[in-house]
Amino acid sequence: MDGYNLALPRGTGIATYARTLTHCLKAMGGTVDVVYGMDISPRMSADLREIMFFDILGASAGAGGPKTSTARWVREYVAETVTGRRKAVEVPISGRVEVRDFAQRLPAFDRLLNVRRLFRAAGRHFRSTGRFVTVSVPNPPAIMHWTYPLPIRVKGAKNIYTIHDLVPLRLPQTTLGNKKDHFKLISALAESADAICTVSEASREEILSFFPDVNKRLHNTYQSFEPSTAIDAAREAGITQEIRELFGLRPGGFFLFFGSLEPKKNIGRLIEAFLMARTDRPLVIVGAMSWKTEDELRFLERGIAAGRIQKLDYLPAPLLAALIRAARAVLFPSLSEGFGLPVLEALAWGTPVLTSREGALPEVAGQAALFVDAYDGAAISAGIEELDGNDALCAGLSEQGPRQAARFDMKKYEERLGEMYRSVLSSGH
Repeated sequence: MDGYNLALPRGTGIATYARTLTHCLKAMGGTVDVVYGMDISPRMSADLREIMFFDILGASAGAGGPKTSTARWVREYVAETVTGRRKAVEVPISGRVEVRDFAQRLPAFDRLLNVRRLFRAAGRHFRSTGRFVTVSVPNPPAIMHWTYPLPIRVKGAKNIYTIHDLVPLRLPQTTLGNKKDHFKLISALAESADAICTVSEASREEILSFFPDVNKRLHNTYQSFEPSTAIDAAREAGITQEIRELFGLRPGGFFLFFGSLEPKKNIGRLIEAFLMARTDRPLVIVGAMSWKTEDELRFLERGIAAGRIQKLDYLPAPLLAALIRAARAVLFPSLSEGFGLPVLEALAWGTPVLTSREGALPEVAGQAALFVDAYDGAAISAGIEELDGNDALCAGLSEQGPRQAARFDMKKYEERLGEMYRSVLSSGH
């Protein structure tokens, strides 16, 4: 597996997907290597590689890389762009570096490997040549599962790529990045990958609408949720104290949105709809600013000033789990989701959900959520008011949620992954 998103200072949905995948693979009896692309020289001693790995992993979101002279930068840029081959080196885990602070971020693994600046170099190489970077791994795996569309392959392995959705192609106005380059990359993956993995029937249909020839190599495994983020019975008693002392909230006394603040999440329309809704419960928003947020968040400061919205950039998994468990409802009327992990997490903990019928959200929520029109602010507002005042509705959704979430539990995820891997290993592609 790759560590592309796992290395980010603050978690993303795809980082959660990658970590969950490693836990699932270990439960299936697999040997798991994770390939990172950190700026660590392969010529460093093994001891220093370990130290540098955790130093970079622990860097703050705003930390820049090491300063490089112009001449050296040009040499490295040319080398990274022209060279299409890389060799992975192991990052030893000796136990001498204290890693308990990284418990929520590290995947389950047997080996950690690194290829210096792999992901940046691969992007440059593909944009300039149209070719993938090839990585050599000591004792290569039978399967390399890339958790994101990347122009890289591992030599001697079956290369599988997860395409979570095609939002940059379906809703180009909601994302940054060069759409021409993205289309070129997905086209190359569709042509050359041993298999494409996706996470819902909605995403599968999207991919086939653009790339019908990949049909026989396209597998929908859905997703699951990471057991380590669940709230066990021992923590239930502490949840009320946590949310009161840390956030000034009471159980059932607030609505919650969590996720990246980006246009496809419909966060701007959600904020406007919430401010129009007649409710005394505040809205807690947990998520970092992503892109194209100027128009999306134009009413955010007004809501904060009025005391109706509380904004938090980031929370570690246990605190976020406490908020989800204690919320009156999770509000997630997204414009498009390849899967919709926040909905699944809320359902699993018995928290009522307001969501939309866009993308994969109906597949994930089943009949266990209140659905609204994502493009209709008045409908979203009315849905919030319904959840605010209808205790019977909330109780019914709370009861249905865990049953619906069980359709995506880890055991079923293992079965779907196993079917895909067996199919890929037996194919001649």
